[in-house]
Amino acid sequence: MKSEKITGIRSVDFKIVAKGHGVVNWNGPTNLQGEDGKTVDNHTMPKLRGYSNLSGRVKDTGYKYRKEPTDIDFKKNPLYISQNCVRHHLFKAQAFDLHYADRKNIKNVLASITGLVRGFVVPATQNKRTSPLLLEDFVDQLGNGNFEQFGQAGERDSSSFYSKTTFGNTEYISYGSINIEQLQFISLDKKFDREAMQIKSGEGEEVAKLVEDYIISIDTENRTPKVSFHENCVRNGTIFEEGENGILLNDDAVAVLIDETLRMISELSIRQAKSYMYVDEMTIDYNNSTQMMRVKHDEGSVNSKSSSNYAHYFYAKEK
Repeated sequence: MKSEKITGIRSVDFKIVAKGHGVVNWNGPTNLQGEDGKTVDNHTMPKLRGYSNLSGRVKDTGYKYRKEPTDIDFKKNPLYISQNCVRHHLFKAQAFDLHYADRKNIKNVLASITGLVRGFVVPATQNKRTSPLLLEDFVDQLGNGNFEQFGQAGERDSSSFYSKTTFGNTEYISYGSINIEQLQFISLDKKFDREAMQIKSGEGEEVAKLVEDYIISIDTENRTPKVSFHENCVRNGTIFEEGENGILLNDDAVAVLIDETLRMISELSIRQAKSYMYVDEMTIDYNNSTQMMRVKHDEGSVNSKSSSNYAHYFYAKEK
């Protein structure tokens, strides 16, 4: 049994500060209490962390009274942009490509930023790849929320009025992490139920070359990315050294994908209707410790530059 201590950079963690104006991620119509005490559903609410529209008062009949639209503490219930919304906009160029993925062309998905970083599930084939990229929700720090009443043109009755909880200037903080173990290995085997694509005999090398060519195409520093296929990729530390067909990325290939992912995040902006958000600054930590998300708890100990090798979680074992 080969069991070497895993050393090196285990994850690349980061803190994001983003700025903007208005609401870019709405929650939709929310039941609230109108001025006459009746429940109304013509108020549009943004996503607010921990917010409930129930006031806590209950009728004898069991009816739970709703809150009024102005009854919000924006410090206790801050505005946020969900990580799903952020991921959608981060990979927007390829947001709909997976609709066209099947057995014949899934290797083209693997040789893309979606296949390598975003992750995917193809229902038709049950192929999947877990995303190495973790993102938290973007949570607003300023709390500049306010209540606005609107009226539609035309007939003036109760149905022509609606209201929204809107926001002025916003500043969000979020955290994220790129997991080296999930980034450096792609399974092409059903054995452990994580097959990214089904391969025929001799096809593994072709897929590896396709992925390697893609990584080389996005490299900006003239590095030497290498992607290799092996029939017996084993996770370091296992008891039986039972491996699987898969693709391994060398340190340069991993570094290229990390640089590209960090670039995409640093240049992210979202514009929705009359509102917007853009990433203003990032603090990056090449984390070689066992402490997850160190950048969140101890910014003074972060490694802002990649000063050591990436941790190697898998090795190729001869059968």
